[in-house]
Amino acid sequence: MSDLSVSPCRESVQSLIDMHEHPAVLIDRDYRIIAANSAYRTTYGLRSEQLIGRRCYEISHHRDTPCHLHGEDCPHQQVFERGEVSRVVHTHFDIKGRPEYVGIKGHPVVLPDGETYLGESIQRLAPPEAMNCEEMRMVGRSRPLLRAIDQLSLAAASPAPVLLTGESGVGKELAARYLHDHGPRRNGPFVAIDCTTLPENLFESELFGHEAGAFTGCVGRKTGLFEDARNGTLFLDEIGEIPLAMQAKLLRVLETGAFRRLGGRETLHAETRLVAATNRDLKSAVAAGLLREDLYYRIACITIALPSLRERRMDIPLLVEALLARINAANGRHARMSEAAWTRLMRHDFPGNVRELRNILQRAVALCHGQIIEAEDLGLEETAPQATPAPNGLEREQLETLALRYHGKRRAMADALGISERTLYRRLRRHGFAASRTHS
Repeated sequence: MSDLSVSPCRESVQSLIDMHEHPAVLIDRDYRIIAANSAYRTTYGLRSEQLIGRRCYEISHHRDTPCHLHGEDCPHQQVFERGEVSRVVHTHFDIKGRPEYVGIKGHPVVLPDGETYLGESIQRLAPPEAMNCEEMRMVGRSRPLLRAIDQLSLAAASPAPVLLTGESGVGKELAARYLHDHGPRRNGPFVAIDCTTLPENLFESELFGHEAGAFTGCVGRKTGLFEDARNGTLFLDEIGEIPLAMQAKLLRVLETGAFRRLGGRETLHAETRLVAATNRDLKSAVAAGLLREDLYYRIACITIALPSLRERRMDIPLLVEALLARINAANGRHARMSEAAWTRLMRHDFPGNVRELRNILQRAVALCHGQIIEAEDLGLEETAPQATPAPNGLEREQLETLALRYHGKRRAMADALGISERTLYRRLRRHGFAASRTHS
């Protein structure tokens, strides 16, 4: 490693990264930070002498090992192994230890000393307050979820329609809200409608509104969803369920931006961002004649697939912690999972995804005796251990989550897991936790 503390190019290196408005840092092959700009120091609340020489993952990830060992795409590998520019999304921790989603652009930097370094610029995508669970925000740091968030962040800046695909319960409305909150229309309304609830005879009235007397029993004017979402985002959930006869009317609005209220003469304009979602294979629906092909291509300008919970199992401990905190607060409880409950939960396949996980925990908190959720409180059938063994990384993620939440206090961590402190200590040692990370 070149020692930039005495190198004549140190001032030019510092000037280079100080040009960045966002946090920026220069990292060597051993993951050690050799220079950081003012924004980076402010973000992590450390002075230069507290940063220089420390490994990047210790500062931003609060970990003892590189992020690629925990399932994240690592710019360090891309730059030093392949010499490529890298753009990824990571979960970092701010000055208060709170998680936040950040976009990282890593690129190779060759200095006059002939050494190649990793230059990273970091941009916040979602602040800590956007990752709480009061409104069931997206929580997790698995590779599939971070990739989806990266795509959502890029799509948010575009006015083009977005189609969100994925199984029921994966959080398509959360993703739609993310697009809205990070787009240019964030100050406008977010209007969501489940298309399965739109009766065919009221479709036009619901979407476009109506004037007084437009149909029998109609009293007064009613604005439609397109008007309600003006200068904002209209989210059409389960768009594949719209009856074929109604699809032409929706397509016309999307193509021309113009519509009239039912029974009205005034031409209005749909100044909205459209986001649609489905758990169906819409291409198959087109082939079967159940969905207009021209409508499909209109709504699927940008298609983003959201991962199932099975694809991001390492996020389960983070989700459980966030959901339990919310459920406990709502019910005045302090329920926590026993070791047996954790084991059974981790073996479950979650066909209903995050929604199912939330329902399981709500039931368990309501039915558990005292403050400990036992395996039987989950209402899940016991699965043979050899059927779907929990990956080793899941337990480590769970321990890391608890270490952050309880500031490394082993007694509190053990209580949260429903195990003895000695058992917890053995697990910490098995996963290679540094002694400095936890204490009695």
